Amino acid sequence: MSLSLPKNFESFNDARKKSFMALYEAKQRGKKVVGVFCSYTPVELVYAAGAISVGLCGKSEQGIPEAETRLPKTLCPLIKASYGMAMTDQCPFFYFSDGILAETTCDGKKKMYELMNLIKPVHVMNLPQGRDQALAIESWTDEVKRAAKFLEDLFHVQITPDKLHEAIVYRNKVRRAIVDLYEVAKLKPSPVSGYEISTVAESADFHFTDDDLVAKINKITREFRERVREGKADRPRVLITGCPNAGVRDKVIKTLEELGADYVCADNCAGPRTQKFMIDENAEPFRAIAERYLKINCSVMTPNTQRFDDIRALTREYQADGVIEIVLHGCHTFAVEAYNVMNLVQNELALPYLRLDTDFSQSDKGQIETRLGAFIEMMMNAA
Repeated sequence: MSLSLPKNFESFNDARKKSFMALYEAKQRGKKVVGVFCSYTPVELVYAAGAISVGLCGKSEQGIPEAETRLPKTLCPLIKASYGMAMTDQCPFFYFSDGILAETTCDGKKKMYELMNLIKPVHVMNLPQGRDQALAIESWTDEVKRAAKFLEDLFHVQITPDKLHEAIVYRNKVRRAIVDLYEVAKLKPSPVSGYEISTVAESADFHFTDDDLVAKINKITREFRERVREGKADRPRVLITGCPNAGVRDKVIKTLEELGADYVCADNCAGPRTQKFMIDENAEPFRAIAERYLKINCSVMTPNTQRFDDIRALTREYQADGVIEIVLHGCHTFAVEAYNVMNLVQNELALPYLRLDTDFSQSDKGQIETRLGAFIEMMMNAA
């Protein structure tokens, strides 16, 4: 692909134009770009290959109608939006990606990757079905090595032990900074909205400039801790669990906070329970990377009991008054696992629980607002 902007560039809104231009400038500086979809993807390999990683998950309805000309309408909205934005050149991160590093976190995604591979080179890492099965770590270590070989061949570089160690140390620093950022919400009352914290945390996945990302996050964290939110002491505190929530952030999280509650923590693949895992900087790097990423909890794993340990810990650490579970339409693993989450929250933790089954459309926005309002009243009555 020649270094140019898409033909439909002028039709984009200002935010998308800004994203396109930021990555366009990075490419002009000679940067190589690797698109990723999931927290299981070892981004250390990307940095060791001299490239930058960018998230490709779709976060809105845009692209879904186009995707449904090739994908089932009943598929998860995240998958449809991701593919639709890619096939229509509406996603700057896919448009400028030199290759895609993907993973088998769900059957819908791994079949979608077959179609995406017709547009750009896609390498799929095969996750084991569970962490505790025989040879799981050995199998995943081999997948990490295969992914490294894909990047070496794609960019005609060598991922040396020194480069890999440097990338591991750097990404550990980024994770520590993000964990510190999330922990601002442990303060009671939280000095800043969870919507704002999560927005800053996820922006770390789209860092294209040469400035110090860790210093930038630490500066924002200090500023957040110095804030004072008047009259917020009695607001109910909510932990959100389940599917990735970026595509429904406005109609769930923003609405929740506008109605009078605080979103203080996410138990999902982008939250503190995933960021807290560091890579052993003194161990053999490929094995150490594999061990770190295989600790991540996801409903694709069976069993996935560590997720429940995390919910217990996070509700206590962040002093949550209730738990909301988000289940995207078509996400069968999280939908099934939600039954056990409900039992844990209601029967063991004795906290109010709300399950929201939704997608990226705005058609259920009013219904969700009504249910969130009732949930906030339930938490206040239970206090």
